[in-house]
Amino acid sequence: MDRAQLTDWIAQYERAWRMPGTDVLAELFTEDASYSTAPYENPHRGPEAIAEMWEAERLGPDEEFEMTSEILAVEGDTGVVRIEVRYGAPKDKEYRDLWIIRLDEAGCCSHFEEWPFWPPNQQGAPAAGA
Repeated sequence: MDRAQLTDWIAQYERAWRMPGTDVLAELFTEDASYSTAPYENPHRGPEAIAEMWEAERLGPDEEFEMTSEILAVEGDTGVVRIEVRYGAPKDKEYRDLWIIRLDEAGCCSHFEEWPFWPPNQQGAPAAGA
């Protein structure tokens, strides 16, 4: 993996979050992908489980949010990214995350681990693990 490939994957991830449905996840994640919403959460495994978690967590394709990213490191097949997301109404929340992403040769994610953080005055919790 290189920075350009990781940048493209992050852009595809954001587009997928903004799209209706979850069929596009099959293009982002491998069949055996693991997706952890926090370091100690049990991962969601495979596109179907990831899709189920996505639908439970997002409001839908009209959800108002801004997302910025900064790639911190790329080593072999693994990248680390700092993400900031600011949601509009009705959530009116913000998060800062570290993502650990492992991509295969085809550019699909086989491992996604999120380290979420939120401001002290905001309640927040990662999506429940599988």
